[in-house]
Amino acid sequence: MNIQGKTALVTGASRGIGRAIALELAQQGVKRLILVARNHQRLADVAAEIEALGVETAILPLDLSQPVQVHIAIAQAWRTHGPIHLLVNCAGVAQQVPFLQSKLVNVQEEIAINLVGMYTITYLIARRMAAQREGKIVNVSSLMGKVAAPTMATYSATKFAIVGFTQALRGELEAHNVQVTALLPSLTETDMVRDLQWFRWVMPTTPQKVARSLIAGLYKDSPEIFVGWQSHLIAWCNRIAPRLLEKVLLMAAPLPKYEQKTFSRPRQA
Repeated sequence: MNIQGKTALVTGASRGIGRAIALELAQQGVKRLILVARNHQRLADVAAEIEALGVETAILPLDLSQPVQVHIAIAQAWRTHGPIHLLVNCAGVAQQVPFLQSKLVNVQEEIAINLVGMYTITYLIARRMAAQREGKIVNVSSLMGKVAAPTMATYSATKFAIVGFTQALRGELEAHNVQVTALLPSLTETDMVRDLQWFRWVMPTTPQKVARSLIAGLYKDSPEIFVGWQSHLIAWCNRIAPRLLEKVLLMAAPLPKYEQKTFSRPRQA
């Protein structure tokens, strides 16, 4: 996809990977950026950075878990700013906790934002893209959408779901000239992961590298975009020796020893 002169909408644009993607799109020649996130002030700050690059911006302070608000905002944005050519679904949250200590309210929040919120805005925009017979949708999953890891069960579940959702849409929307791509970054140094316990031996990447990888993948029309050599290596290992990789991930996970023993050797009834 050639992004020159196009209009793009980026969710989760107030910080982290979403912010980096918005800035990279501006630097690469996109005409207009519509920025979506919950925090109005942070969105305004990012918009000011982008406008300094000479790119038109609009901000939509939205909670993607509220479908009525999203429906109204997208309809208004389409009327005001014209067709959206590129949608980047980047909004997401992560809770890190051993499954047996997890709380339903946190599980519901992850599913509502990471999955249902993405579904809602994608549905509204994909219908319009199909009608205009032009568009590109990028769903930001994660390496954990290919390889699940202890302490991140719900997050991994939502990211696996995003990969499946992306694959299904790719086939359905191809006839309407709408392309659908999954972006799969590994651990990335952002505010979201600042309070998480990192996995041993994992070398974090930067939001800027993720954004550059996305741009390269857009020009190649890649169906899936992995970021960094670690992502390629882990995905390859998962295909060749999945059980061995599970054991390595268990050793790398920030679990107390007693929980690792429970995880690896469940008691039989």
